[in-house]
Amino acid sequence: MAREHDRQVGADVFEASRIGLFEYDVQADRLVWDERMHDVYGVGPAAFDGTLEALVELVHPEDATRVRRAITAALEACGEYDARYRVVRPDGATRWVIGRGRVLAGADGAAARFVGAAYDATEIADMDATVARELEIMPTAFVTLDHDLAVRYVNGAAEKLLQRTRDTLVGRGLLETFPAVGGTTFEHQYRLALRTGRPVTFTARHPAPLDAWYEVHAWPGPHGLSIYFSDVDDRVRAEQAVAAATRRAAVRARVATELSETLDADEAVARLATIVVPAVGDWCVVTLVDSDHPGARPRTRDVGTWHVDPERRALVAEYARVRLASLTQDAPLRQALRTGEVVRVTSSDLPDPFDVVQPGRARDLLTELAPESAVVLPLRGRGRTVGAISLFNGADRGPVSDVEVDLLRDVAGRAGMALDNARLYHAQLRVAEELQRSMLTDPPHVPGLATAVRYAPASQVARVGGDWYDAFGLADGSTTLVIGDVVGHDVKAAADMGQVRALLRGIAVATQTSPSVLLTQVDRALHTLGSHAMATAVVASVGALDDPTVDGPTTVRWSNAGHPPPVLVEPDGTVRLLSAAAPEPLLGVLPDRPRTTSELPLRPGATLLLYTDGLVERRDMPVREGIAHLQQALASLHAHTLGLDDLCDAVLHRLLPTDRHDDVALLAVRRCPRAL
Repeated sequence: MAREHDRQVGADVFEASRIGLFEYDVQADRLVWDERMHDVYGVGPAAFDGTLEALVELVHPEDATRVRRAITAALEACGEYDARYRVVRPDGATRWVIGRGRVLAGADGAAARFVGAAYDATEIADMDATVARELEIMPTAFVTLDHDLAVRYVNGAAEKLLQRTRDTLVGRGLLETFPAVGGTTFEHQYRLALRTGRPVTFTARHPAPLDAWYEVHAWPGPHGLSIYFSDVDDRVRAEQAVAAATRRAAVRARVATELSETLDADEAVARLATIVVPAVGDWCVVTLVDSDHPGARPRTRDVGTWHVDPERRALVAEYARVRLASLTQDAPLRQALRTGEVVRVTSSDLPDPFDVVQPGRARDLLTELAPESAVVLPLRGRGRTVGAISLFNGADRGPVSDVEVDLLRDVAGRAGMALDNARLYHAQLRVAEELQRSMLTDPPHVPGLATAVRYAPASQVARVGGDWYDAFGLADGSTTLVIGDVVGHDVKAAADMGQVRALLRGIAVATQTSPSVLLTQVDRALHTLGSHAMATAVVASVGALDDPTVDGPTTVRWSNAGHPPPVLVEPDGTVRLLSAAAPEPLLGVLPDRPRTTSELPLRPGATLLLYTDGLVERRDMPVREGIAHLQQALASLHAHTLGLDDLCDAVLHRLLPTDRHDDVALLAVRRCPRAL
């Protein structure tokens, strides 16, 4: 009842004071007056069109420019409006009016609303008391300070916001009541406004005991500062939460992107260190666990480091080089690797946090780096620990939060799988390389024939493919030459190549048939066995030399299954392609399709060159153009004058780009003018 009585008394007092209220919508250019405002200006609602210009037209001509400037300044600065001026009423009477108010900014920071009050001050002696009543009804906290930052006035909203009564505030220095404000943005901005005479606006976190975010507008005047406070704590904390969530999402996205771009474990780890610092911690060390060989004892090694301070990165790198040998069994890293669980440590958890490192250089470096907290997360792959992230924070940053630990768990999970994938890939690659090398055997020694082979893997990560060459003798004295390329560049391609090679060798030895029949039988065998392998191949058969010591031609017969045509360099240097009358299909496509055998004499000194498409095809050059380049190279190199090994090396040097994307196999055979 008492509160209702006070409210009614206040309303009666306000009614008696004849203070008018106004509100101006900036965007709509609409000025709304209450009834008392119309009384102050002596203009009825029908005679006032509700614009600022209409208001200024009611102002005495000598005061109109000053009032217009005051309104414009308040709108431009989103600031305070304070004007004392004369108005000329329609009946000719001149009255003094005092107007006070402030401009409120919208979400975009621009002026949105202009609210305030005005009253007829002609016969009022105590203007300050009236203004105080006006300010008291404002919902926004309002404080005035003198030039020494002593509090002169606070309204009711300010009492509530500052959690103090005006009796404990007025007359006392701001820094006396709130000593924690000293040296903060609040003190600096207040003194800046007083020193420059210019208003300031800022958003800052007020220290304890308020411990909240405020938007502050401060205007200097003759007697000190007029300050408006708005509590924006909820808004700022929400913005911070959104920003933190955005940063966490960016970390996850970067981890996914960076780790997917490489299959090199060390490179992936190095990238990981620069992702988590500074996003989550001050500095970190990333550890790999090498356990590629079953039964062998895992070996740990620190391979990635980073520090938020560039000047301390060398310290972290040196610490990583020496720390592993100095860690005790109780060290967080050893615990994480042993248990597969996250380990969190702060300086208060141990009597001496550096006891986990034995005395020596490592402990000295750790002492200099001065971590106050740490978290170690194991990097888990498929049922095993493949590494760990050790993240450290100094005193300024504080321990990693639970939300950040959840983020790090996700990062560690992604990194662990990426590292495990890299390890599995390289293990498979080694197996495939060994398999492929085992199939690229040295050619046989055949009297009267010189043979040279070359194999150049792709320079990209995927170094295993299906390219192969082969040369072997048969019981009838002939020599079978094979060049081929299984579709694909992976472990499966290498396995398919082994299957095709074995079938071709076995059928050739068992049947000693012509090249075309041999390819047909291999094709049918692949179909019968249910193999999905597809391959291009050339099979050439060099006839037996009756007497290698006597110069004389022999016959070479060949059949081509969709492969680039062999090249023949005649003894006089003439270069010709051994092209079939019509192209014939790859192996693994049409097993019953008839194939043809072509033949021509292989004269003493003639060279037959078989190759895979990696020699003549690039992304910027089609096969047909590449074959033409090969012919030109053989002619310009005077291939018939070079030894076979020199010829193979020269061809590869001339035609292969540095950054090649495909394997190259090369098989060269020359009919010797005399026996070797």
